[in-house]
Amino acid sequence: MKTSIPHHPLRRAADLDPLLEAIGDARVVLLGEASHGTHEYYTWRAALSKRLIQEKGFNFIAVEGDWPDCFEVNLAVKQQPDAQPSSKLLQTFNRWPTWMWGNWEIAHLVDWLRQHNAQQPTGQKAGFYGLDVYSLWESLEQIMQYAGRKGEAAAQAAQRAYQCFEPYSADPQEYAEAVAFVSEDCEDEVLTMLRALQRRTPTTGTDGLEKEIDFATEQNALVAVNAERYYKAMLRGGGSSWNVRDHHMMETLQRLLDLHGPDSKAIVWEHNTHVGDARYTDMVADGMVNVGQLARQELGRENVFIVGFGSYQGSVIAGKSWGAPFEKMTVPEARNNSWEALLHTDIGQNALLFSSELRRHDALLDHLNHRAIGVVYRPERERFGNYVPTVVPERYDAFLYIDETKALHPLPTAADEHVPPDLYPWVY
Repeated sequence: MKTSIPHHPLRRAADLDPLLEAIGDARVVLLGEASHGTHEYYTWRAALSKRLIQEKGFNFIAVEGDWPDCFEVNLAVKQQPDAQPSSKLLQTFNRWPTWMWGNWEIAHLVDWLRQHNAQQPTGQKAGFYGLDVYSLWESLEQIMQYAGRKGEAAAQAAQRAYQCFEPYSADPQEYAEAVAFVSEDCEDEVLTMLRALQRRTPTTGTDGLEKEIDFATEQNALVAVNAERYYKAMLRGGGSSWNVRDHHMMETLQRLLDLHGPDSKAIVWEHNTHVGDARYTDMVADGMVNVGQLARQELGRENVFIVGFGSYQGSVIAGKSWGAPFEKMTVPEARNNSWEALLHTDIGQNALLFSSELRRHDALLDHLNHRAIGVVYRPERERFGNYVPTVVPERYDAFLYIDETKALHPLPTAADEHVPPDLYPWVY
């Protein structure tokens, strides 16, 4: 169908001017991606994030990553301007899928955050945090390092929780399988630990570092509580584990906003399936919610701005199964009658689109198939999967369309292989 879709050119960072204007005074900007392995999604999100931090005073970036690993990056960009190279720092992301945050695109962003923060006074340095719930064992280990600073009761509660999980070899899935059909699990232990840490006396510090470490210890306890719930729900199947995860990410986002004060502003990097309002997809039929929906409901739609991303064809980094080695894969032309195919036919070049303009076209208010590629991807299944029926102008507030994309640049796993790819660092 020919619609003459309204759009704006997208060639360089200056072309984001109308998007900055549309974002206005929003407190939270959610930036999506249609895959976890596409170069342009990361670089355009970085270009927009830099401008939001510099021009609109946004306080932090929160990503679809584990809390402990991201907090190491946060401390580095705030406290260690002359620390190890960013490419080596990001080797902290050593659990599959390593390429999501261990990549040269993020290394460039981390370098920029360090340089930006070096010019900022204490309390105004931009942070980098993880919203996800997967790091059960890593969070418990972090708690064990710091719980003793919060009093004997907190230390003892942390020790009991740690010992409860020890028989499962640091494997949350093994734990979930072991407790699936018995009444004994570790839920009480992690809840007791969280309450004990919440009752602690905050540590005082002059530079904000102690306050952040206090917060991180309590956040790791919250991760342990919700991860324990998540892995048990995942074993039961259905959409309950998804909801545990996205409620946790929204709770973490709200806690970070509270930590940074009543005027704080947040940038969120997650997949479209998390940031695009679930009520305007087929997720709603399964009772599933996501961060985009929860943010609009809890913070007010006027305070939240959601940007979706998508492309017609190109290449991507992904694995053929969970835990499989990553590889560069071809992303074929989008399925006929999909949102991406429509944009390719009608526009055929990189473009920025606004929902306020798209709503004027009735044909765009129907559910259209919208591509979604995860960390696991099989291009040959494009005809049958990898698409989410979506009312695009309601799911997002704006959309960045890349007609043809390139694969992300994962960091090497060996310490002596840190040679940047061609054209690094990328400039828009």
